[in-house]
Amino acid sequence: MTVNLKDDPATKVVLRAVTAAELMTPNPVSIRDTATVAEAIALFGTKGFHAAPVINAAGHPVGVLSATDILIHERERAELAPTDAEESDRARVRDMMTPVVFSLAPDASPRRVIEDMAALNVHHLYIVDRGGVLVGVISALDIVRRLAA
Repeated sequence: MTVNLKDDPATKVVLRAVTAAELMTPNPVSIRDTATVAEAIALFGTKGFHAAPVINAAGHPVGVLSATDILIHERERAELAPTDAEESDRARVRDMMTPVVFSLAPDASPRRVIEDMAALNVHHLYIVDRGGVLVGVISALDIVRRLAA
């Protein structure tokens, strides 16, 4: 039987989580800020990712690299003179990432997670511990998986 939740006021949808830690996928795959463009392309191709958090040597998130960032870099590289393109080949992830990371603590409420994702218009929020180290990621799909009618 299919239930149209919009038409059934007795049906409530509940998010089965008390904290962001319960929603997150722990130990997300990330990429170092010193990685090369080729390494980023290989990671995205192998894992089927469209975006990944960028971390520094201390494990702190310093940005997000998306497939769009890589495409823009590659398009610009193709437009360069051959000698400039060779220089562009040495570009690092830190040179093309978006240097903003939207993050929350593991004890943040699910309401805060959803409100932040909606307000920031993002599909992912990163979870960092008290030391600022990346410990998890929450995607919109993670939230949907925890819904129960």
